[in-house]
Amino acid sequence: MIRSLVTELHFHYGVRAILGIPRGYRGLNPAEGLAPRELTPDLVDNIHTEGGTILGSSRGRQDESVMLAYLKTLGVNLLFCIGGDGTLRGAEKIASAAMAQNEPIAVIGIPKTIDNDVYYCDRTFGYSTAVDAARDVLTVAHVEAKCADRGIGLVKLMGRDAGFIACGATVSSQQVNYTLIPEIPFELDGPRGLLAELEKRMDARSHAIIVVAEGAGQHLFPPEERSTDASGNTRYGDIGHMLRDRIKEYFARIGKPIEMKYINPSYTIRGVPANSEDSLLCDQLARDAVHAAMAGKTACQMSFLNNRVVHVPLSLAVGRTRRVDVHGPLWQSVLASTGQPSF
Repeated sequence: MIRSLVTELHFHYGVRAILGIPRGYRGLNPAEGLAPRELTPDLVDNIHTEGGTILGSSRGRQDESVMLAYLKTLGVNLLFCIGGDGTLRGAEKIASAAMAQNEPIAVIGIPKTIDNDVYYCDRTFGYSTAVDAARDVLTVAHVEAKCADRGIGLVKLMGRDAGFIACGATVSSQQVNYTLIPEIPFELDGPRGLLAELEKRMDARSHAIIVVAEGAGQHLFPPEERSTDASGNTRYGDIGHMLRDRIKEYFARIGKPIEMKYINPSYTIRGVPANSEDSLLCDQLARDAVHAAMAGKTACQMSFLNNRVVHVPLSLAVGRTRRVDVHGPLWQSVLASTGQPSF
């Protein structure tokens, strides 16, 4: 993303002063002491082959008036904000503050999150790569479960409020038996619960693969145990550890041995280099973001929607979470590939 922004600005529009802000919005607070980094075509030449970001990231809110004043000090008149909902919310606040003060600073948001949960955006940069990496993990989990004596592979994937990665990996793998996502509450106990259903599966086939999104099953945790992180997001209970322990306890109690293989590849998946599909989407979003800013647009989000890049007002997109449509084709594909019942 950064490489495409820099090359478009430099070669197409002749911009020679391009700054990278370190550590996200922390870098726009001068009190943090994080100096901007000059970005040149030579510097960014090979960064697309690496995962992550050369500028770093951070959590936590910053005062938009402080950030705007610092942008004015730096002489910045185009600001590109790359990230998920928190980043886009920050972009909307900076843009609103700039417009209120009649400051000629164009602010463009570019969705970049593997969760694929940005509103008014069919696919975010990072999602396709995450699904590819998650599918590889599921292949390993399936092999481990089948080779074990009554093996159960439990894989926890990212997805706080939306189960797109879990669904995409399940359908692309075609080896998953149960997929649990935040959009659909499930029960563990009782004749129609996951544990009873898993017992039937193990008696019939002697192995099983379960995929759970990190935000699934939060209704199973006491509300009083929840806290918030630096960005104000609720800290969720660890559904992976809960399921692992409850499944082991259940089968020990009924006297049927299992071998549990628990895998949490979350940050391994998030840090891999972009695949070809994501690279194409990334380049298109970045170059169109530059065109939008140069045309005088501001307070908008570059979204891949209905198979084209469109400009969505940030005020419409932020503060909302796009979620899996449980009546739509993706979830129906999950149900067809797993054969799982309703819990």
